[in-house]
Amino acid sequence: MNDGPTIVIVEDDSDIRSQLASYLEGEGFRVVGLDGGAGLDRLLKAGPAPDLIVLDWMLQGEDGLSICRRLREAGGPLIVMLTAKDEDIDRVLGLEMGADDYVSKPFNPRVLLARIRAVLRRSDGNGARAADSDPEKLTVADLVVDLAARSVTTGAPAAEIALTSAEYDLLHCFVTRPQRVLSRDQLLDWTRGRTADAFDRTIDVQVSRLRHKLDASGSTAAALLKTVRNAGYILAAPVKSGS
Repeated sequence: MNDGPTIVIVEDDSDIRSQLASYLEGEGFRVVGLDGGAGLDRLLKAGPAPDLIVLDWMLQGEDGLSICRRLREAGGPLIVMLTAKDEDIDRVLGLEMGADDYVSKPFNPRVLLARIRAVLRRSDGNGARAADSDPEKLTVADLVVDLAARSVTTGAPAAEIALTSAEYDLLHCFVTRPQRVLSRDQLLDWTRGRTADAFDRTIDVQVSRLRHKLDASGSTAAALLKTVRNAGYILAAPVKSGS
């Protein structure tokens, strides 16, 4: 029996679900296959939670986008979305709903495997938000980033800002490389790995969403994430160690 991370495949095409389950099991994962949101809800209620969900967008009944939004609002597992929609706006929408990554259909299983491993690697390797090797906290303006807990707080008393795994990874790039212009390619490589599409512009959406969440929390740090025209982005402020 495999003892690797547990992956749930939510896909209503039985052939795709079966083939993908066999492939991932061959790569050492424990796999559960489901055909829709109702089965997923029952599984999550029964517990324990899986490490990652591979979620098809175009499901019968409640679609994958709605399921993704519900899971993210509830602080659910990591999510990689499968979508036959290949327009940028559709990819953007999936990320805005809280997906940690996406793969377009038709897909090579090896590409999906690489995306799954990259998302798990950005966590603790088993679906939980990871602790960095350096346990220090970094402070910029009124924002405190706890690298060990992968948490972000602001204000006094401190209030935690709910970020997705992808949003935290992006913020981590900025606070560990302050006052440097970071290109979109660099940010994609650091946050999604080299499997990201060559012309992928979703990093712009991720930055916009991160700014919005920081701003909505009342943090002044949102204004410090500056766009550098034709170059990328910069955290235009020094970062201090400690809280």
